[in-house]
Parts: sequence; C-alpha cells; structure tokens
Amino acid sequence: MGANISVLSLTKAANGAVTEKRFVGFDGAQITTQGAKVMGVAQYSQDDGKDLALDVVGTAIVETGGAVSAGEGAISDASGRAIATAGEIAVESGGTTVNSTAADGNILTGGELPEYVAGEFLESASGEGEFVEILLRR
Repeated sequence: MGANISVLSLTKAANGAVTEKRFVGFDGAQITTQGAKVMGVAQYSQDDGKDLALDVVGTAIVETGGAVSAGEGAISDASGRAIATAGEIAVESGGTTVNSTAADGNILTGGELPEYVAGEFLESASGEGEFVEILLRR
C-alpha cells in the first residue's frame, strides 16, 4: 500500500455512518450506488452528523471491492469501495442506426456519464478488502 498525498482535503458532516477509506458523495453519505458521483475518500470512519475529512485532490488510499490492476479507472461499488470501471464507452455495433444527416452528430446526449470515474488505480489488488492508492480525478 502506497502513502497518500492529499493536495486538498475538505471537511463535510457525515450523513450516516461512514467507513474509512471508502468513497463519499457530495451529500456526506458513503456511496451506496455503483458508479455514483464521488466527492472524495474518507480519511477515517465517522458517525452520523460528525465532521469528516475527505481527500478530494491528489492521491488517496481506498478499500477495494474486487481485483483491480494499476492503470484501470476506479469507480465506487454499492458499498463505497473502489472497483474497476466497466470499460470504455462505445456505441454498440448494429445497436443504433445512424444517418449522418438525421443524427447531425448528436449520438450521445446529456452531460453525465453512467459511471463516474473517481480516479485511476496506482496499485493492483487481488481481491476485495485490500487497500491501494488511487490518483483522484477532478
């Protein structure tokens, strides 16, 4: 396990119990939906309503929810642990008929992706419950 380098940490009131080294959302709650948007990583466990420090820029130590490889994108699982992304975004071959004049380039719409990539793994893990360093994205 590497040592984290927190360039920016922010304090947030915990919204429910939060476990250390897990992803936390902008509402102060530990993430409970796979791929949800992440504010940061909890530096320590905290009880509901108490101040909680989050690593938001730099690197952070996270608990893994499965096997991961260095360089893979990191998203949250349904318990706030870090797992690998499902892969690159693609338009399924044959899944969408595209006519250049009808599509006018608007194949994808909206601004939010289905998985929020919180960072990249700097280390590999062989399974869940391991602690590895990630490079946080902003």
